[in-house]
Amino acid sequence: MADSSAPLLTYTEDEDTSPPLNFDKIFEQSLSDFGFSQFLQIILIGLAFAFDSQQTFITVFTDAYPTWHCLDHTICNPATTDICEIPRSAWAWDGGSKGISVISEFNLECSSSFLRGLPSSSFYVGSIVGGVVMAMIPDGFLGRKQLLFFSTFAMSLTGITISFSSNVWIYAILKFAIGFARSQTGTFALNLVCEQVSTRLRPRATMIPFTLFVLGFLSLPGIAYLVRHDSWRVLYLCTAVPAVIHSIVLYFFALESPRWLHLQRKNEEAIQVLKKISPAKRDYLESISYRLSREETLEQAPRSSIKDLLSRRWAIRRIVVVMIIMFGLGMMYYGVPLAVRDIKVNIYLSEALNALVELPTFVITPILLEKFNRRSSVLVNCLIGGALGVLCFVLTHFGRTNIGLALELASFFCARIGFNLMSVYLVEMFPTCVRNFATTMLRQALVLGGACCPIIASIGRNVPSLSFAVFGTALAGLGLFVLLLPETKGSSLCDTMEAQEKSDQALKTSPSC
Repeated sequence: MADSSAPLLTYTEDEDTSPPLNFDKIFEQSLSDFGFSQFLQIILIGLAFAFDSQQTFITVFTDAYPTWHCLDHTICNPATTDICEIPRSAWAWDGGSKGISVISEFNLECSSSFLRGLPSSSFYVGSIVGGVVMAMIPDGFLGRKQLLFFSTFAMSLTGITISFSSNVWIYAILKFAIGFARSQTGTFALNLVCEQVSTRLRPRATMIPFTLFVLGFLSLPGIAYLVRHDSWRVLYLCTAVPAVIHSIVLYFFALESPRWLHLQRKNEEAIQVLKKISPAKRDYLESISYRLSREETLEQAPRSSIKDLLSRRWAIRRIVVVMIIMFGLGMMYYGVPLAVRDIKVNIYLSEALNALVELPTFVITPILLEKFNRRSSVLVNCLIGGALGVLCFVLTHFGRTNIGLALELASFFCARIGFNLMSVYLVEMFPTCVRNFATTMLRQALVLGGACCPIIASIGRNVPSLSFAVFGTALAGLGLFVLLLPETKGSSLCDTMEAQEKSDQALKTSPSC
């Protein structure tokens, strides 16, 4: 009994002379253990990644060029004939359904590559524009939870609406809207997760939403295969309706970031959230609540804004360097699944394999984060991934298709690890007050790299697999910029720009803010 009351005595005596409580210490101590409630919160938040991945890669199936067969074999041969050079009555789509794909339903089979690629390009443009617009939203606006809700709800609702598209132009506009809505889903979700776990548990906890992203990606080929004989509209409904349900559950049951609440000077609310996340530490947090009820002694964090970030040269340099590295990773991550069709393998099999390859990365990434420093891990990974991409081009060019597919999977594996590493690395380099903005810039660069991929991947139609060499060279070359970033291993998250600067100075001797 005496032991259980010790924390209360420690934090309630000498109220008038005790120094202000340090929120970072309260946060770290209350979340020192990983409980079931915390796990459920991460799963609930991380599911946003799963639905985001489905909308990101869904066009691989909905906008695919369907297979066809000849009706008049005297003038038609599927292996050699261009369907645009023969009468429409001489051939038919396989499965007997014109609406099985956007290409077939909107009669785009003989249209320009620009028109066929317009919906995918619109999605990436929407993601870029949405990222720019949402980057302007101050980190103090609404909060992590509400921004995540609005992002996921708008994305999923538009995903339902797009199934009613009547022509390619409406379809492309709605793809833009989906891209705009989901542009920062990953940013809001990742920051919310990172701000609900302790420094010690951060490397492993952040891998849970990334794993859910891959599971969402992995589920897509399975869903697409099950509805392969139905309209492409069915696939959108199968992914968007569950996403709407999730966003509603998220709104009612997800908890706000305690770090964000502290930054907004809502300390009592922050303590209440910590109690829900970590019930095992309730006694300790009750003692904090008691002290707050007697006197507002919790150290207040000064508010900062994006202007504070842009006025600091070190912060701008970090943002630019991170964006350069993420641009290279984006080219490899989004480009490889598009270019794999040049290897001439089954589309369902190749996409499923790419998704499966990502799963081991969430076991390997925490090991790298815990055992090695950030810079060397990113650098070595980018160099290996780039070399594998170039080697994939060389071997595929000489007809080694099976080895080429293995190398493609390996390069995609490296791109995913690089993205995982950089996501955690960036969270540690910027404080809570501007973390949304900084993470937004990371994802913007990733999407910019992805936006270049359809054009680069189309090169493979003329020079088989050349795009792999382009992606590999970009990843290895741009990965070298990581040498310009500071090392952050072992650092706890800071809340203000001033605290981040002090942490950077003291990190060599002390890993705390």
